[in-house]
Amino acid sequence: MRRVVSLWLPRFATDRLRRSAGRSDAPASRREAPLATVESREGKLLLAGLNRAAASAGLYSGQPLGEARAILPSLRSVPADAAAETGALERLAGWCGRYSPWTAPVPTVGGAPDGTGAIWLDIAGCAHLCGGEAALAGDLIGRLAAAGYEARAAIADTPGIAWAVCRFATDDAARSRIVARGEGRRALAPLPVAALRLAPETVASLDSLGLRTVASLLDLPRGAIADRFGSEVAARLDAALGVVNEPIVPAAPATPRFARIDFVEPIGRAEDIAAALDRLLGDLVRDLALGGLGVRRLVLSLFEPAGDPHRLAVGTGKPSRDAGHLAALFAAPMESFETVYGIEAMTLTAPVTEPLDPRQAAFHDERTGGDTDALIDRLANRLGGGRVIRFAPRESHIPERATIATPALDAPVEPSAAWPAPPRPIRLLAPPEPIEAVAPVPDDPPVMFRWRRVRRRVVRAEGPERIAPEWWRKPDTGDASGLRDYYRVEDEEGRRYWLYREGLYRPDVPPAWFLHGLFA
Repeated sequence: MRRVVSLWLPRFATDRLRRSAGRSDAPASRREAPLATVESREGKLLLAGLNRAAASAGLYSGQPLGEARAILPSLRSVPADAAAETGALERLAGWCGRYSPWTAPVPTVGGAPDGTGAIWLDIAGCAHLCGGEAALAGDLIGRLAAAGYEARAAIADTPGIAWAVCRFATDDAARSRIVARGEGRRALAPLPVAALRLAPETVASLDSLGLRTVASLLDLPRGAIADRFGSEVAARLDAALGVVNEPIVPAAPATPRFARIDFVEPIGRAEDIAAALDRLLGDLVRDLALGGLGVRRLVLSLFEPAGDPHRLAVGTGKPSRDAGHLAALFAAPMESFETVYGIEAMTLTAPVTEPLDPRQAAFHDERTGGDTDALIDRLANRLGGGRVIRFAPRESHIPERATIATPALDAPVEPSAAWPAPPRPIRLLAPPEPIEAVAPVPDDPPVMFRWRRVRRRVVRAEGPERIAPEWWRKPDTGDASGLRDYYRVEDEEGRRYWLYREGLYRPDVPPAWFLHGLFA
């Protein structure tokens, strides 16, 4: 069953400013001085985010700045920075990936900045990794408090109930609250209608009719509610109660293939990190085997006590669940990894998986043929995915257009054609290089040719193989026909070449010869 954490940061804007200014060690009087961020709306300067000292003085979000200063002359104001706040919230959502791979920032109700921040975490199947839901919520709130963020959290069956309970049913003495499975309706009923994430004008309309709590809406016909207030109220009710699904769209693609490990004390030695990675791989491989899957991409996240997580990503050319091979792929990115404060938690996710037949896994383990795939993976992860490529045939007669190159770690391209039946050289010259050649008869192979100022005598030859361009393409060469007669030749020293004569034979025009490729 689905379980969702609603994380609320009521002082996010001012907490972010204090952290970015490095004021954690400042005198208490300075840290607690009234502070607010200011937003310009419709030509007015209005308060957006407030710290606890400003809120305790009776100030509120949306209040005109002049009025606020008349009430509290000591108020210090800072222009709101929506882009910086959005970026900080997205990074914090990434930091929450230590608890679940499925995290997302929550949009502000009504769209107007209010200086708060909110994040959703879908923790279905993850809470046991932290010792249960209560332990997860406590650890989450505690770590954020240590980092300088005031936070509250609630856990429920749906995002709507978790959001409502987090803001309207949790007082200062209880920073987190857990709604038991199936108890969402009971928890939602006594809350004000604003807990349904309704627009302020809708809340005011409901209040004018005496509909002040969710309980007053629960038994009303949905049609009557929609006719009077539009679809918003009914849609929010149905989403909160789970009648319709409200998806959480993560900032990055999430995956249920997730393993996590926490440490009693932060670790920093490479040997300890490698041992923890082996344990994570073992857990993840067992999960993949149950689903008949192999991994194509892995992301290792290493969490320090403070700061953004370090992420190391590797990929494979073919699906794999060989723990030893996957561990070896992390050797290169680990060489440049350093930690100052140590690692207190690690997670391993598999964003990209593909079906892997058990027989394929056995073949990889028992046959030397699997070593080629392992070598490709290690080279690509060490040198960079774009520097190791693979080729696939493409529908074209012209040799330089008959293949397509893709990064080795990308999903294999479905071939649009078969490989040519005649042998082709392993290396093509781009572009083909002109040569001088001597052939006794126009359609015979050359008996001698000069390439790069060196004369080469031909002792063996095969051909010709005539290749013509597609009829709808304009020839790339100077000959109007675009025809090429190819020959495979070998010189006195055993070197093998791929030559061609361009165009049809014409007695009045000397033939143009080119060297196009070299055989191994």
